[in-house]
Amino acid sequence: MALLVQKYGGTSVGTTERIKAIADKVKRFKERGDDIVVVVSAMSGETNRLIGLSKDIMEEPTPREMDVLVSTGEQVTIALLSMALNHAGCDAVSYTGAQVRITTNTAHTKARIVSIDEHNMRSDLDAGRVIVVAGFQGVDETGNITTLGRGGSDTTAVALAAALKADECQIYTDVDGVYTTDPRVVDNARRMEKITFEEMIEMASLGSKVLQIRAVEFAGKYAVPLRVLSSFTEGPGTLITIEDDGSMEQPAVSGIAFNRDEAKLTLVGVPDIPGVASKILRPISDENIEVDMIVQNVGLDKKTDFTFTVHRNDFKRAKSVLDEVCINLQAETSAGDNDIAKVSIVGVGMRSHAGVATKMFEVLSEEGINIQMISTSEIKISVVIDEKYLELAVRTLHSAFDLDDTKTVEES
Repeated sequence: MALLVQKYGGTSVGTTERIKAIADKVKRFKERGDDIVVVVSAMSGETNRLIGLSKDIMEEPTPREMDVLVSTGEQVTIALLSMALNHAGCDAVSYTGAQVRITTNTAHTKARIVSIDEHNMRSDLDAGRVIVVAGFQGVDETGNITTLGRGGSDTTAVALAAALKADECQIYTDVDGVYTTDPRVVDNARRMEKITFEEMIEMASLGSKVLQIRAVEFAGKYAVPLRVLSSFTEGPGTLITIEDDGSMEQPAVSGIAFNRDEAKLTLVGVPDIPGVASKILRPISDENIEVDMIVQNVGLDKKTDFTFTVHRNDFKRAKSVLDEVCINLQAETSAGDNDIAKVSIVGVGMRSHAGVATKMFEVLSEEGINIQMISTSEIKISVVIDEKYLELAVRTLHSAFDLDDTKTVEES
């Protein structure tokens, strides 16, 4: 008997037929003696539909009302799944984020969880009920509905698993695990049996869409066993562990991550004075725009070219802010490019393998791919390139670092 928190994403609950199938799956776990808490997303496409409705009313809806609106998508799903479970003879009860009392800060549309009151959930679990919780949402201290950002249902699931001290948090999605890279780009991508939290955090932060980075961070912080599984096929999935068991030497690179949703901004000819970086980035931060990669070059003329990347959705807003900063700092000009992409190699094995960066750069050079920016950490190397070369870069690096599924190669 185990306490499991299971999360099902939008495609997993995309139709009433799929919701019924999820109910049958959950019932089987319950019948074998497990206690189950289910976290669900809105049905596939529902959040986008709700956002579209808001745009019909006003171009820039207030964040508070957007949270009220989009949180209704998950409420539909928890009601339907609870109905399906009850109809199947499995006692179930639905909870909104407010009913659980998932307390967050007040940052509407990007809220962060502060605390969870698990008392009511434990009472229902003790009574033998399956609990179905709306992912992606909570309330602030004054009772305003908040949301955790796109993909926030993963965070809800892991946070609940941490609060309840669950035996495992299982993330069910439309893929059967974590792959060395996106199988839609590389046919021979290989499903990994396990990956460390460190590697998964890097993969998620660098563009892997399987898990939200905040969910992985939560799981790592509270040592929540985390497993990625398919809603549609049986299999062991991928286990995300605290650290490698040391049973065999780690390969230099475990996976290739990439992100198309990048944009690059540059401030040219900035006077090289103390504090200039903060004067550039503070106005960007004040607009709640997250900055990713940063490169600063100081020329012989004692002037600085300062380049950074942001999410492509924030490009226009960030460029507008940077234009003002350009005037205020008396820089020469500001420029932007939203036709870029980021490609990254990730692996804890980089710590014990020399020459990984050199090999990556040589491989890209041989394909005629120019590197515009470079960022490194202990276990990852990221480069910014023209978006048109993205898939070529990923396929080439995947093969160069021996990540291809050899079984697939032999069978094809």
